[in-house]
Amino acid sequence: MSQILPKQAQAVIIGGGVVGCSVAYHLAKLGYTDVVLLERKKLTSGTTWHAAGLVGQMRSSLNLTQMVKYSGNLYETLEAETGMATGYRRTGSVSLATNQERLTEYKRNASLAKVHGVDVQILTTDELRDKVNFFNLDDVVGGAWIPKDGKADPANVAMALAKGAKNKGVKIFEDVKVTGILKENGKATGVQTEFGEIQSEVVVNCGGMWAREVGKMAGVSVPLHACEHFYFLTSAVPGLGDMPVVRVPDESAYYKEDAGKILVGLFEPNAKPWAQNGIPDDFCFDQIQDDLDHCMPYLELAMNRVPVMESLGIETLFNGPESFTPDDNFQIGESPELGNFYVAAGFNSIGIQAAGGAGKYLAEWIIAKEPPCDLWDVDIRRNQSFQSNKTYLANRVTETLGYLYENHFPYHQYETARGLRKTPLYDFFKERGACFGEVAGWERPNWFVPKEMIGKVEPKYEYSWGRQNWFEFHKLEQLAIRETVGMYEMSSYAKIRVKGSDAMDFLQLVCANDVNVEPGKMVYTQWLNDKGGIEADVTVTRLESDDYLIVSGTVCLNRDMHWLQKNMPKDANCSLFDSTSSEGCIAIMGPNSRDLLQSLTDADMSNESFPFANVRNIEIGMANVRAHRITYVGELGWELYFPIEFSSYVAELIDEKGIEFSLRQIGMHTVDSCRIEKAYRHFGHDITDEDHVINAGLGFAVKLDKKPSKYGNFIGYDSVQSKKTAGYDMRVMQFLLNNSDLMLYHNEPILKNGEIVGHLTSGTYSHTLGSAVGLGYIPCKPNESQEDILSADYSIEVEGVIEKCKVSLKPMYDPLNEKIRI
Repeated sequence: MSQILPKQAQAVIIGGGVVGCSVAYHLAKLGYTDVVLLERKKLTSGTTWHAAGLVGQMRSSLNLTQMVKYSGNLYETLEAETGMATGYRRTGSVSLATNQERLTEYKRNASLAKVHGVDVQILTTDELRDKVNFFNLDDVVGGAWIPKDGKADPANVAMALAKGAKNKGVKIFEDVKVTGILKENGKATGVQTEFGEIQSEVVVNCGGMWAREVGKMAGVSVPLHACEHFYFLTSAVPGLGDMPVVRVPDESAYYKEDAGKILVGLFEPNAKPWAQNGIPDDFCFDQIQDDLDHCMPYLELAMNRVPVMESLGIETLFNGPESFTPDDNFQIGESPELGNFYVAAGFNSIGIQAAGGAGKYLAEWIIAKEPPCDLWDVDIRRNQSFQSNKTYLANRVTETLGYLYENHFPYHQYETARGLRKTPLYDFFKERGACFGEVAGWERPNWFVPKEMIGKVEPKYEYSWGRQNWFEFHKLEQLAIRETVGMYEMSSYAKIRVKGSDAMDFLQLVCANDVNVEPGKMVYTQWLNDKGGIEADVTVTRLESDDYLIVSGTVCLNRDMHWLQKNMPKDANCSLFDSTSSEGCIAIMGPNSRDLLQSLTDADMSNESFPFANVRNIEIGMANVRAHRITYVGELGWELYFPIEFSSYVAELIDEKGIEFSLRQIGMHTVDSCRIEKAYRHFGHDITDEDHVINAGLGFAVKLDKKPSKYGNFIGYDSVQSKKTAGYDMRVMQFLLNNSDLMLYHNEPILKNGEIVGHLTSGTYSHTLGSAVGLGYIPCKPNESQEDILSADYSIEVEGVIEKCKVSLKPMYDPLNEKIRI
C-alpha cells in the first residue's frame, strides 16, 4: 500500500520503538511542530514489544541516574496525559549477593546512591526474607533494596509516547522503510524512502538493532549487534502477589512477576550473537528459535533459587533479539561523521529504563545543538570507526551481554575482540612482562610483572574490590617514576595536526590559552564551550609557524576532531588530520630521565638549553627524534616522538642503556596514579563539558588578555570573564585517607562537616603518599578563603563506612612544581 509522505519536516526520526517514540514526544513537547517518525514495519515490532520493562533508579553517573529517574516519573504521568496506561508500578527491586565481593559492589553503589539522591538500602539475609519469601537464601550473604525501582509494560509505554507525540503534531508512518540518507556539505538533509524523499533539518537514527545499517547509509559508525536474549515463564504461582523485581547477578538472572507468573530473564556470560549477516527483511514481532541446551545451566540455577519452580514447570521459553554495544553503554548524540545526524540506539537491555530520559536529553541536544549535560559515557563520539565491523561486534557482544550482571570490578578488561590495534612495541612489552589493557581498541601495558618474576607469575588480572594481584608491582613502578626513571608508551594517544596559514588564528579561537608562541614551544590548554565548560584538555605544540600538533587522550580523538570541524570558520585556510598512527611516542619520566637521555644523545638536555614546555629535534642513535619536555606524572621528563617504524629500535636502545639508570617499564595504571598524586585532571573524570574551567582550577591555562584572533575572542571568553569576576562556587580538592588499608577508585561520597557534598571524580592508591588518594569537587562560597575551606571537617564514605582523611587545595605531591622544572 503506497504512502503519501510529507516532502519536508524539521526532523525525521527513523525507528518506532520506545526510544524513537520518546524522541518524537520530547521534540514536540519542546516546540518542534513538524516532526515525522518512520517505522519500517509496526510500532514496537523490533525489540520493544518483548522487552522486560524493568525501570531502575540507579546508574553509574549522576546524569545517567537523573535520566532514568526521569523515565520512571514520566511513565507515572503518561496515562493521565494520553489516556493510555503504561502498566508502570513501583514494586521495588532486590539484588542478592552470594559472595562478599558482590556485597562490596552493592555497598559501594549504595554509597554513590546517596550522592544521586536514590534510596538504596543494604540488607542482611534475614531482612531480605520478608521481601523475597519465594527465594532460597541459604547461600545469600546480603543484598540491596531499592524501594522506588519499578516495571512497566514496554509496548504500552511506547504507544503512550506515540500518542502523546501525535497529540502534539508529530506525524507517524508505519510500513515505511528508509532506504537512504540525504546529505550535502557534510550534513544530513533528509531521508530517502520507498515512497519518496523527505527533506529535513535533522535526521535521528533510533533504529534499534537496525541502527548500525541505518548508520552505514549515512556513512556513520553505530557499533551495536543483536544478540539472542532468553527468558522463561512459569505457570501461575499461587499467592505470588506483586513481588519486587529480584536480581541474582551471580547466577546471570533476574526475576519479575508477570500476570501472576514468574518471568526469569538471563544475562549469561556466553551470549549468542544473532543475524551477523543481516536481520531478515520481514522481521516483525518475531522470535528466534529457542535453545534449551544453552539455557539449561541457568534454568537449573533458577529452580534451586526459587524451589517452587520445580513443581510449577516452565510454560514458555522465549528467545528474542536485543542489541548490545562494545562497552555496554548506549549510543546517543550527534554523529562526528555527519552533521545534523543524531543517534539514540544500542541500549543494552535498559531501553525501557532509559527511553524517557534519553528522548528528553536528545531532544534538548538537537534543539540547543549541544548536549544538555555531561553525557560522555554514552556519547557516540567515544567510538572508533573499526568498532562497527561485524566480526568485531559479533565477538565482543558474546561478552558484553553477560557483563551487565558481572561484578563491575575496578580495572576490568574485556577479553573478547582483542588484539586488533597493536603498536610495533606490543611484543617488546610482552617479553618484558606486560599485562595489557584495551582502550579504544589499542593494546596498552597496564602493569608489568617484575623482571625477576617473569615466567613465574602470569601477567593476568585477579579482580577484587581490595588490593588486586598487581598491587606490589604497581608500587615498584610508582617508586621508579618518583625515585629513578620509568618508560611508557604513548603511541595510542590521539594526535591531530592542524596546518595552514590560518592555523594559528583558528586555534586561538578554539584554545583558551595563548597558542601564538614561537615554533618549538608547547602550550597546555582547554577548549571551552560557551558556558565555560571543558570540551577538551590538550597540549598544543607549534612545530612550524603554520603547523601545530595537538595531543589528547586516546578515547577523545573523534570528539576532538568533531569539535575542531564544527568550529572551523568556513573561510579558514587550514586543514586538520588524524596523525595518531603515523608517529610513535615513548615517555621517559623520573629524576634520572635527563641523565639517561643525555647518555644517548649529543644534544644538550640541560635545563638551561632545554627548558620545560620546549621541543627540540635530537638524535638518539640512528633515529631522528622530536623531544617534548612535558609531563603528566609530575616529574622531570620527555615525550619522544618518531616515525612509527622507528619504535622498536628506539625502545630497545633506551631499555638497554636504561639498566645503568635503574630504568623500569611502566604501565598505564601507574601513569594514572602518579597524575592523581599530582592532582592533574583527567578528561571524562575530573573535567567535563559541564565543569567550568575556573571551578576546575585550570584558570592558569586561560589567557583572557591574549590578542584575539582574526575570528574574535576564544570560545567561552565571556563566560570565563564573568566567572573570574564572580569567583568560585566549586573547588577541586585532593583527599588522602587516614586508613592506609583502604582503596579508592572514584565515585566515593565526599562529606563536609558530616553532610554529603559531592563525590570523588578520580581515585587511586598512592604508594608515594602512603594511602589511597582522590580528587573531587566541593561547593564553596564565591569569596570563601582557602583557610575557611580547609578548616571544615572532611571525610570519605567507603563501602558505607565514613573514613577520615586529609585534604588539600594544592597537589600533595610537589605542590610548587619544583621537580618538573629542574
